[in-house]
Amino acid sequence: MDNISQWSCEKFVNETSSKAPVPGGGGVAALVGSVGTALAGMVCSLTTNKNEYKEYEEDFKRILSDSKVLQENLLSLINRDAENFLPLAQCYKMKTDTAEEVAKKEEAMQTCLKTAISAPAEIIKITYKAIKLQEELRTKAPALTISDVGCGAVCLKAALQSGWLNILINLKLIKDEEYIKSIKGELLPLVEEGSNLADKIYENINSQLNS
Repeated sequence: MDNISQWSCEKFVNETSSKAPVPGGGGVAALVGSVGTALAGMVCSLTTNKNEYKEYEEDFKRILSDSKVLQENLLSLINRDAENFLPLAQCYKMKTDTAEEVAKKEEAMQTCLKTAISAPAEIIKITYKAIKLQEELRTKAPALTISDVGCGAVCLKAALQSGWLNILINLKLIKDEEYIKSIKGELLPLVEEGSNLADKIYENINSQLNS
């Protein structure tokens, strides 16, 4: 499989709009999340090693380092999501002419559904951490870069919620109730808190820029 994260923007968009199975919602979520995280890095890069922002010098360096790691992790999840989805796509094509084939397909489906969920689950965990970085930047970033902080938060909220929708579509077909409970218990609080925090960042910056 191609390294999707190294495609041009044009190719990524065109492939997404085609009938190709990947990239899909999960890959888009990972890309949007990495872009949102990159905006935090940009803000820090513009302010690091400048005397007028010396008060937060160490904070900017730390956020820049952390955001770079999160950004790279999200980019890697574009490929991982695609790789994990393809076996599930093959499952849907399995024959169901006999009871044995039905049972075999169901067993394979249950395994592949959980595999398909793993990348979006990581997207949620990472974008939640990235939103927390944007919240810290909101209180420390220079006024000229504050809109970029807001844009980053909006992108990250989209990635967070998109990741969750990509989990839900597969979770509906899983029969393992304990697994379902575990996934929801671990990830729903991150989705809800992260979405609310991203909204607060946007509303605060929107108000600030309108004043």
